[in-house]
Amino acid sequence: MNPAVLQQPFFQVTLPLMVTFVAAIWIAQWVQNKRFDDFKETINRRFDEVIKRLDRIESKLDDHEKRLTRVEERTALIR
Repeated sequence: MNPAVLQQPFFQVTLPLMVTFVAAIWIAQWVQNKRFDDFKETINRRFDEVIKRLDRIESKLDDHEKRLTRVEERTALIR
């Protein structure tokens, strides 16, 4: 390759800028994808925790329903 070609403004200014620009975009996308993966994991973990809490609440409500049914049956005998 002719050394005079490398002295043209394209190779001295534009090409390094374009390489830097492309590298910056690639790094930004990689970091953003990593953030989304972390965010997705956090959201999934929190949803799992909420589902567990709702299951516990549901089981407690079922127990209360059984107790109320027994109380209602007992009070019906008294009337």
